[in-house]
Amino acid sequence: MSGINLSTPVGELVVQNAARSRVFERFGIDYCCGGHRPLNEACAEQGVSGQTVVEALRQIDAESAGAPQRDWSAASLSSLIEHILDTHHCYLKEELPRLTALLDKVSQVHGERHPSLHECRRVFAGLREELESHMAKEEMILFPMIARMEASRAIVVEHCGSVQNPIRVMEAEHDGAGNALAILRDRTDGYTVPADACGSYRALLDGLHTLEQDLHQHIHKENNILFPRAIRLESELAARANVRPS
Repeated sequence: MSGINLSTPVGELVVQNAARSRVFERFGIDYCCGGHRPLNEACAEQGVSGQTVVEALRQIDAESAGAPQRDWSAASLSSLIEHILDTHHCYLKEELPRLTALLDKVSQVHGERHPSLHECRRVFAGLREELESHMAKEEMILFPMIARMEASRAIVVEHCGSVQNPIRVMEAEHDGAGNALAILRDRTDGYTVPADACGSYRALLDGLHTLEQDLHQHIHKENNILFPRAIRLESELAARANVRPS
């Protein structure tokens, strides 16, 4: 495992050891959409000591040293895609409708005393619509394109041109999802349970918190592993065929 350097991009540190994501979650450091930023910059943005975070990362490295972990940076692209579909897309397809129903119920019952719930309901509705459209585009266009390119070891000709074109769209949509998550976290005071919360309210906050953690992992695997590897593969195949991706 590579050493921890303050100049290393946050996303790369999680690629090296997925368990490090728990440290970044604890300190509120964005390792998915903002995974390109060096660790020292990410720490400064959150107002935490870089050395404190480095020590926490070293501790998690020691704790997870014997735990088996799948190295997605070394797996086939098709295997990583299958994992994303089975783990993250399936989770979202089940959880988004459940959380919508909970938000509707809780905002109707508790919205007068906690008016921020109405904004959460609005923001979540937009997030759900965006994620469902996003997953459909990945499943119908981008993921099959990457899988065919890997299987054929040749440039895949699609109406969207280079694989970089749909990837840019997906990354922009990831940024939008990250912004929505930040609003939900802020409006729920970090998913803090109010004193007057009922069981449904507690279930809602727990579900939103779990959704945030899953989306962080989901976006990290795409932005920091799948997409860069797909772009690199296309570039290598284009160089071999002496063509330029459009």
